[in-house]
Amino acid sequence: MDDQLNRVFSALADPIRRDIVARLAVADAGVNELAEPYDVSVQAVSKHLKVLEEAGLVSRTREAQRRPVHLEAEVFDLMTKWIERYRRQAEERYRRLDDVLAEMDPEQTRPDTQRGVS
Repeated sequence: MDDQLNRVFSALADPIRRDIVARLAVADAGVNELAEPYDVSVQAVSKHLKVLEEAGLVSRTREAQRRPVHLEAEVFDLMTKWIERYRRQAEERYRRLDDVLAEMDPEQTRPDTQRGVS
């Protein structure tokens, strides 16, 4: 799992690849369509797609002469689970901190401005 996550996050580190993923979330597209808005060659976009494909973020199919690129949304489930695990851990730490602060003497937890200190 960690190896795939490394490939996914590495693939998404590039702004063009992130934009390609965002565009594919709307609809499948061919390489030429994906290359249109960028000031790079079709070959460069093909290389970006290869990185995304190796990370499992996209796949290519064949429809007659066309080879549309398709976003593999299941990979986002993997990323979401990974992020969610750390979000829950962080929330638990904050909950414990809140408990400690709640148990402290209220006079010590008030800001200086409330104790009459300027």
